[in-house]
Amino acid sequence: MKKFDAIVIGMGPAGMAVSAMGAAMGLDILAVEKRKVGGECLNCGCIPSKALLKAGEANQIAQNLKKYGINAKVFTDTKETLGIVREKVGRINGKKMMKAFEKVTLLLNEGSAEFVNKNTIKVNGKEYSAKKIFIGTGTEPFIPPIPGVETLTEQNMLTNLNIFEQENIPATLTIIGGGAIGTEMAQAFSRLGSKINLIQMDEHLLPAGDKDAGILLEKKFKKENIGVYNSTKIEKIEVKDNIIYTHTSNGVFEAEKILIATGRKPVLEELKLENAGIKYNRKGILIDEYMRTNIKNIYAIGDCNGYALLSHAAMHQGMLALMNAINPLPLKFKRSKYFVPWSVFTKPEVAQVGLTEKAAKNKNLKYIVIKKDFSSYGRTVADGQPDGFIKVITNKKGKIYGVTIIGEAASEMIHEWILAIQKNLTMFDILMTQHSFPTISMLNKMVAEDWMMEKMNSTFLQKVIKFFI
Repeated sequence: MKKFDAIVIGMGPAGMAVSAMGAAMGLDILAVEKRKVGGECLNCGCIPSKALLKAGEANQIAQNLKKYGINAKVFTDTKETLGIVREKVGRINGKKMMKAFEKVTLLLNEGSAEFVNKNTIKVNGKEYSAKKIFIGTGTEPFIPPIPGVETLTEQNMLTNLNIFEQENIPATLTIIGGGAIGTEMAQAFSRLGSKINLIQMDEHLLPAGDKDAGILLEKKFKKENIGVYNSTKIEKIEVKDNIIYTHTSNGVFEAEKILIATGRKPVLEELKLENAGIKYNRKGILIDEYMRTNIKNIYAIGDCNGYALLSHAAMHQGMLALMNAINPLPLKFKRSKYFVPWSVFTKPEVAQVGLTEKAAKNKNLKYIVIKKDFSSYGRTVADGQPDGFIKVITNKKGKIYGVTIIGEAASEMIHEWILAIQKNLTMFDILMTQHSFPTISMLNKMVAEDWMMEKMNSTFLQKVIKFFI
């Protein structure tokens, strides 16, 4: 039995980070991946969804050239769209990407890994051992126990696992779930010709985020003829003559296919964690601040620990776990020190870091809200992208508790606020940072200016200023 410095189970974003960095450090790494390198993010998640969203955006622009003063007759055919999405994913997941793992011993498509003990795993009957083991097996779609859901087939029930494998854009599609997957796919398929109805139990789209952002996104969807039904209970699903009937508290919806986008669940059963004494619950593997399980030489990274189901969080956790694993000193890297943002790539985009207004209120914080509309800025109006806002949860001293951005380039603009919160910078620091004009990021500075103007709107302060002028 060959011994390694480290074993990595799962080659999604978390496992890829550990494998590539570990090999670069000279560690002897064994990586096990039962399907495809890249995990769900690259193969059937965030990357193909962006390719499909871009195709939908291109079609939307082509159909609306008149708003730019361009008169043209355009006929679009979307029959090849999904094929091109798959081709792009294949191009990314090629030799260039795999070069990062050429020093890694990779067991690909040889079966699942299962624990024998805390230092040993078994794959396809063969045993391998290591000083450190990193679990990064990710999650899979959660299918809710809706009466009748069991009658659906792989052909008419879609999840992120098979949605990009379709040959054609469905004419009608019912989507259950108003989170990132549900909203992105609703807009992408709608813009490519599908008639969409999105149904969810929550009161607004993107329920983990800011309510105002969810409401604005819903208004945009309705302008694009996407049906949105919030606070709606799903009673049962029926299939008759190849049509899916979704019975809800808001009526019955018909479609040729249905997309289930109701959350994720960890993939743990096949690991036989009990053989190594690893503790877990229904949300995932239990970890401490340093990404360690209760068995101190074993780390759980990425979605499988249930901490933050996001690809960038998984990559970051993988990096932290490896750094902690090789660090002999008691000073370790705590995951809670690093703020986790999220972005949704609809049009308009939505991005969030830190507390929402609702969360700040629930914590009884003394906060103020500074909100800046995209429509107040010449660049976004000139671009034809006036829908959106920045909402900052702050206080009179300028401490930043959280930021929500909805609008063009929100996913890029949010990074300035992540760094600010993580480094305990204030609204004054944002104000005093020169931003290139007329970038969309100038809105970050403008919202800080509004905070300062609000501070200046004090009778006492105005008297002091007049005294010294």
